[in-house]
Amino acid sequence: MNNAKTLSTMPNPKGNPQNFEPAQPKGDKPLTDQLSFRVSKEMKEEVKAKDDPPEFCRQAIQKALDEDKKK
Repeated sequence: MNNAKTLSTMPNPKGNPQNFEPAQPKGDKPLTDQLSFRVSKEMKEEVKAKDDPPEFCRQAIQKALDEDKKK
């Protein structure tokens, strides 16, 4: 049996043209910059378990910034 022939007929999961469209920002401002910082392993696992980890982090940071402005 020729596995190469079988594999070539399978659809490419990354071949969908929708995968190549730019991501739409969820807020009113475009998300153009990146921020990187270190966290504990436990914190990383908790954040990764969220439905939308990047949005969760953005909201948490924005909440902390807003609270800091009120001081």
